[in-house]
Amino acid sequence: MPGLFITFEGPDGSGKSTQVELLAQALAGRNPLVVREPGGTELGERIRELLLHRPEGMSAEAEMYLFMAARAELLETRIKPALAEGRVVIDDRYHDSTLAYQGGGRGVAAAWPAHFPKPDLTILLALPAQEGIGRHGRSGKSLDRLDAESLEFHEAVAKTYDRLAEREPERFLRLDATADPAEIHREVMRRVGQLL
Repeated sequence: MPGLFITFEGPDGSGKSTQVELLAQALAGRNPLVVREPGGTELGERIRELLLHRPEGMSAEAEMYLFMAARAELLETRIKPALAEGRVVIDDRYHDSTLAYQGGGRGVAAAWPAHFPKPDLTILLALPAQEGIGRHGRSGKSLDRLDAESLEFHEAVAKTYDRLAEREPERFLRLDATADPAEIHREVMRRVGQLL
């Protein structure tokens, strides 16, 4: 039986981590693999540190390829083997993030590599950029390199996410991230239930 590949996308502050956790708990009996990007492997975590917490800047292209290098390692060593075993994989961010942040936000020519499998379901937690920035500020968490970008950058990211969801409505489930988290989870479970 083939596995099920589910990804969560959306701007910072949209509640992705909460929804990933709720879905993982709901599917605990199926032993899902839960990963985050960048990260999930030793190499990926080292790249994460470079990407998000390096004090000096880097070129937009270098940023994009570092994200993709971490993703390629995660795919080969963890995601693809889990899917081959028939497991559910839940990924907190995937390649749509690169298309939105480096493509939309940074203006890099970003495409979908042929060797990156498309998810069976991508849950987009849509949130206006200003609201995401406000939520982040209220959370008290420190800002990483991408969080600290301008409102214009975050607006471009949000618009790109919307365009991606419009292009592939069969893959995306776009949900309003300002809704109650329990209601969002119910919608997620409805769609996941159709796929299981």
